Amino acid sequence: MAIVQDWLPASRENYECILYLWIWYPILPSLQWFMAWYGMGKTSVESRFNIPGRIAWFTMECPGFMTLLYIMKTLPAQHGIEDLPWQNQVLAGLFVLHYIYRAVIFPIIQPSMSPIHVVVWGAAIMFQLTNATCIGSWLAAYGPMTQAEWKAQNSSVLQFFIGLVIFYVGLISNYFCDEELREIRRQKQRRQEKLARDGQKSIQKHYSVPENGLFRYMLYPHYFMEWIEWTGFWVATGFSCTPARCFLLNEFFAMLPRAVNGAKWYKEKFGEDKIKGKWVVIPGV
Repeated sequence: MAIVQDWLPASRENYECILYLWIWYPILPSLQWFMAWYGMGKTSVESRFNIPGRIAWFTMECPGFMTLLYIMKTLPAQHGIEDLPWQNQVLAGLFVLHYIYRAVIFPIIQPSMSPIHVVVWGAAIMFQLTNATCIGSWLAAYGPMTQAEWKAQNSSVLQFFIGLVIFYVGLISNYFCDEELREIRRQKQRRQEKLARDGQKSIQKHYSVPENGLFRYMLYPHYFMEWIEWTGFWVATGFSCTPARCFLLNEFFAMLPRAVNGAKWYKEKFGEDKIKGKWVVIPGV
């Protein structure tokens, strides 16, 4: 049963309309180049419109994989498709795997999370719904539905598995980058607990420049490895897959300005010498 007739899941005409608009999405996050405000993470500020970090993160990230699963369940039946190719099922599994970690596990294992402004929260939900609709519709009905169509997609089995390897390299590396950031927060918690035992006043927010792993070379390797992850996904789908290409480009345009602004924050907070020699997020830059 459709949640919104012809929109969720989307008819082919509406899918093509959504996808066309999705192609132009980079215009919106590019506005971040002209503003310093971003109500999340290090740059979050006190506001009556803030949502507690864990709750906000969970509720803004889960709609993505939940929407994709719903589309994969309902759209094939509407088009008389009884069995999806194994490639479609694997790719859907990769998408869900990423977001099970990102949306569910991530906020649970974080030692702490800053509040998220409702504007950022709402924008993230719209991103998730639109992206999942485009990718889910392509995988469920509007992309290649037979092995012959997969061959016509110019995606060989070898290319598919190369894409899987790239995806997993990005996924695993992204996890370890996150773990390094979590360790910094754990150290803060341990200091807080020691001060509490000694009867001393607790410290306020504490930040430091990560130095281990890929953080030795760049300030935002977790962004870079997520781009690697979705590059692998695009390689696996075949380079003519517009939804996968859009996802990668839209993430790039959304995250690059935040990384550059974040590098300015690090410079102001710790001084240029502390981050000297580190790339921001793109190797060599």
